[in-house]
Amino acid sequence: MYTVIEVERLDNVAIVTIDNPPMNVLSHQVAEELCAAFAELERSDDVVSVILTGKGERAFMAGADIKEFPEMMEGDQRNQRSKKGEVFHVIHAFPKPTIAYLNGHALGGGLELALACDIRISSKETQLGLPEVKLGLFPGGGGTQRLPRLIGEAKAKELMFTGNSLTAEEALHLGIINKIAENGIEDAKKLAAKIGRHSLQALRRIKEAVNVGGEKPLNEGLALEAKLFKEVFETEDVKEGIQAFIEKRHPVFSHR
Repeated sequence: MYTVIEVERLDNVAIVTIDNPPMNVLSHQVAEELCAAFAELERSDDVVSVILTGKGERAFMAGADIKEFPEMMEGDQRNQRSKKGEVFHVIHAFPKPTIAYLNGHALGGGLELALACDIRISSKETQLGLPEVKLGLFPGGGGTQRLPRLIGEAKAKELMFTGNSLTAEEALHLGIINKIAENGIEDAKKLAAKIGRHSLQALRRIKEAVNVGGEKPLNEGLALEAKLFKEVFETEDVKEGIQAFIEKRHPVFSHR
């Protein structure tokens, strides 16, 4: 079904691997297959969380496929829209927890793709940056919006104005990544497994409350939180969770 990505399932965790050698760049085909894979995983009741990573050790994703840029300069761009522009929103709006494991360089669209995920874990050797300005461009996959919200406007502007890259240590200090992996992707799998022990009914509402509520004034965000909190009490999982606590046992969630 897929030619430039791979999808593997381990218990209730899905691992989506970008396999577009040598640097896993974001081509139209990669974007289309990522959108299709995430749509499929959203429908799967057996998947609680998703790890997104790249094949090999060189790059998570070293930006967009520059060979495809000339066609964007020809004719009416509105008629040339593809999944490449949509994939960032698809992953950001995915209603299950997502972890980006940065196995190598995350530059341009690669960093923007990682920023669309909920959590980022990186190898020690990874370089991160938004170098689009060096091509006379600027980040167009959410970088100008997500990065300032994550690390502050001034530092984000500096990185985008200069196109400079960051080491994993620098990215950790700024809060772009959550952790530098000591055991490679196994660290991401371990975190995904820990998340997967919990109810998807609660997890997806946490994500909605943060993602959607964070874009609203505080009073509206709190109102959304209250609405979602009321909803979760109508699920089977909250009944199981409370009963398990009373009975001093581990809950067995059905994600319903």
